Amino acid sequence: MKKSYGGQSMVAPLRRVVMRRPDTAFGSADPVIWHYTSQPDLVRAQAEHDALVATIRNFGTEVIYHDVAQPTRADSIFTYDPAIITDNGAIILSMGKDLRRGEEAAMAETFQRLDIPVLATLSGDARAEGGDTFWLDEATLVIGIGFRTNPEGVRQIRAALEPHGVTILTYDLPYYTGPDACLHLLSFISLLDQKLAVVHLPLMPVALYQELQRRGVRMIEIPEQEYVTQATNILALAPGQLLMLEGNPGTKRLLEEAGCEVQTYRGEELSFKAEGGPTCLTRPVLRG
Repeated sequence: MKKSYGGQSMVAPLRRVVMRRPDTAFGSADPVIWHYTSQPDLVRAQAEHDALVATIRNFGTEVIYHDVAQPTRADSIFTYDPAIITDNGAIILSMGKDLRRGEEAAMAETFQRLDIPVLATLSGDARAEGGDTFWLDEATLVIGIGFRTNPEGVRQIRAALEPHGVTILTYDLPYYTGPDACLHLLSFISLLDQKLAVVHLPLMPVALYQELQRRGVRMIEIPEQEYVTQATNILALAPGQLLMLEGNPGTKRLLEEAGCEVQTYRGEELSFKAEGGPTCLTRPVLRG
């Protein structure tokens, strides 16, 4: 029987992904409370999301809708954050942003429907969000410690994964614009291929930069002015086959010069206002 979940990679071909269409919770979100730049237009956001889903499906990826009711959680469209998928099942996380608590259990319901087993569930004071994690290779998970992910969260993730041969590398994140904003680890880096990444170096921990250098990972630095338009938030559909936000022409040109194939999507309402790009909006559950 073909496996329906797994793939400890950011770049292996994307086979199945969980996404959530914007609903009234997103459209009615108070920008001050949710730290959005302004209130999203729901109809336009849904149209942008539908187009994004179509692009991903056209690649051949199965898109599964995460439709568990969450009437008060505007950020639940960012399906990457409540869980980590491993070859041995899901790790259900514990959101560091108080307003997002409860998204974890809702995602676990969707995983149950998809017959994805739960390897571990964070508990107690542990906090971790998916945006603070990425697979550097199949046996190495990188975790950023900051306002959304704490050392106890890392300890529990490590306890779940080390018995399965996974090494955890941790790096402290900078303060940047403070606890009310959202600086995730993936705010300044995306893997594009196994030895290629796009980065915003001013926010990168020195030790992570040195680890990438040691591993021979080529880093493409984005134009500084494109950081605010989420040029570093890139979804790899397959090695070197990328999906990113419109409005970052300098970064797009650099990626194409590096041999990548780049598609873009419009995210004026969906991404720019709510500060979450294609990686945030997708929870890969099967790669490879």
